[in-house]
Amino acid sequence: MNSSRNDEAQASRNPFVAIGLFVRQVIAELRKVVVPTRKELAVYTLTVLLFVAVMIAFVFGVDALFSWLSRLTFAVPD
Repeated sequence: MNSSRNDEAQASRNPFVAIGLFVRQVIAELRKVVVPTRKELAVYTLTVLLFVAVMIAFVFGVDALFSWLSRLTFAVPD
């Protein structure tokens, strides 16, 4: 257990060994990635688009409300 720490400490001093370790770790992590099916991808895409549409409507509504309130507050009376 202690020798693996020493190996990593020695490897971190050599930049080429550190880069190799990094690349091996990246490849190991990429092997864990699960690619979604076509149906899952469609559901995720639709969910994101609906969420974005709802947020656009919310921001538009808040902007319209504050615009109306500012016109009401700062309007010059006739």
